[in-house]
Amino acid sequence: MGAEGTAAPLFLVDDEPDALQGMALTLQAHGLGPVRRIQDPRLVLELLREEQPDCVVLDLTMPQLSGEEVLAHIRTHHPEVPVVVVTGVDLVASAVHCMRLGALDYLVKPVDEQRLIASLRRVRETMELSRENRVLREAMVKRDLSHPEVFERILTASPALLGVFRYVEAVAPSSQPVLITGETGTGKELLARAVHDASARPGEFVAVNVAGLDDQLFADTLFGHRKGAFTGAEGRRAGLIEAASDGTLFLDEIGDLAIPSQVKLLRLLQEHEYFPLGSDVAKRSKARIVCATHQDLQARQAAGDFRKDLFYRLRAHHVEIPPLRDRREDLSVLLRHFLVRASADLERPVPTPPPEIYDLLGAYSFPGNVRELEALVYDAVSRHRGGILSLDTFRAAVRSESGTATIARERPSAPPAASAGVTFGEHLPSLKEVQDALVGEAIARCGGNQSAAAAMLGVSRQALNKRLRK
Repeated sequence: MGAEGTAAPLFLVDDEPDALQGMALTLQAHGLGPVRRIQDPRLVLELLREEQPDCVVLDLTMPQLSGEEVLAHIRTHHPEVPVVVVTGVDLVASAVHCMRLGALDYLVKPVDEQRLIASLRRVRETMELSRENRVLREAMVKRDLSHPEVFERILTASPALLGVFRYVEAVAPSSQPVLITGETGTGKELLARAVHDASARPGEFVAVNVAGLDDQLFADTLFGHRKGAFTGAEGRRAGLIEAASDGTLFLDEIGDLAIPSQVKLLRLLQEHEYFPLGSDVAKRSKARIVCATHQDLQARQAAGDFRKDLFYRLRAHHVEIPPLRDRREDLSVLLRHFLVRASADLERPVPTPPPEIYDLLGAYSFPGNVRELEALVYDAVSRHRGGILSLDTFRAAVRSESGTATIARERPSAPPAASAGVTFGEHLPSLKEVQDALVGEAIARCGGNQSAAAAMLGVSRQALNKRLRK
C-alpha cells in the first residue's frame, strides 16, 4: 500500500460521529489513511463524481438514505469502486442481500479490528494492482522511456533490456515488492537503484547484502534494537528499515536468507510493521522492498530452503535481467566504456581495440557477465604498452572456457605425456591431422565465424584462410 497522502482515500460513511471518529483513528493507526468521513450518505453520490476512492466503508441504517440504496447506486454507476459493509444489522438475509448487490465484505458491529484491517488491506492491494496493471499495459505499447536519465548507469543497446526498463518505469510508483533475478554480474543492484529513482520516493536508497547474516544479525540490521536488548546493546540503534523510510530498502542475495529470517521478512511485507529487538511496541514501515538473487528460488522452494508464501509476496513485480551472452549488441558499447574508464583509472592513454576483438568476444559466453567483461578489460589495459590493444587476456578467457590448453609462460622442465584435456589413442596423429582437427573444432565452436576462430587460435584471419584453402 502506498504511503498516506499518495494513496486514494477511503470513504467512511456513517451517520454517527463517534463511530466515524473511532473507525478513522483505527485505520490511521494501521497506516490505512487517508480517510474521508461522511455523515450524510447523500454526499457519497456527489463525491464519487469527483474522485474514486480505494473503498467505501458503508453503514446500512442511516436516516437520509439507506446504505443498501447507496450500495445499489455504486454498483450501477461506479462498479469499479469496492464496498465493505460495516453495520449493526446482524441478519443473514441482510448480509446475503448486500453481497448480491456487490459488497466485498459484511462486518457486524462491534467490528473485530483485525478483521476490518485485513479486509481493507486486501481491498487496497487489489485496487493498487489493478491500477498498476493498467499503467503497465499502457507502458508496454510505448516505445520510448519517459525518464531515460533514471537508467543512465546501465549502458545498453539491447531491445530486451530496454523492455525491462519500460517495465520498471511502469511498476516504479507501486509500493509492492520487486524481485530482480539474473546471473551474477548482470547489474541487479544498478537496476534496483533505477527502480528507486524512477519511483521518485523522497527517502533514501539503502542496500544490504543479507547472505551470511544469521537470524539475530538480520533482525538487528533491519529492525534495530533498544538499549539493553542484548549483551553489548549500550544504546538505541535504528535499523535499515528506519533509514529507508519513505525510500527503498534493497536486500541483495535474498536466496541465501535463513528460514527464521524469512518469517520476519514475510511479516514485514504482510503487516507493514516490525519490532526492534528488545521492544514490544510495533513500528510502521514506510520503506519499499526490492530484493535480488542469482539463485532459482523455485528450486530452493522444492528443496525446502525458501518459503513459498514469501516467494509469492516478493514477486509482486518480477524483473529478469538477461545475461550478456543474450545481448551481444551490448559488447561494443560496454567495451568502449570500460576501455575509457580503465585507462582513466590506470592513468594511461586509451588503447585502440583491434577489429577482431568483437568476433572473439562474440564467441565467449561470459559466465561472469558484465562484471567479467569489465575485469578482462582492466587486465588488458594494465598490460597494454602502446599501439593496438593485445588480445591475449581475452583469448585466455575464451580458451579456458573451450577447454583448450593455454601456452605456459615458462617452458616446462619435462614434456608432459599429453596436453591438458587432450588424449591420444594407440595411433599418434600427424601434425597435419592435429592442425586440421584443431581448426575444425575452432570453426565449429565459433559457429562458422572465421574471425572469431582465428582469434581463438591466436592466428590472423589471413593465416586461417590460407590453412582452410589447403
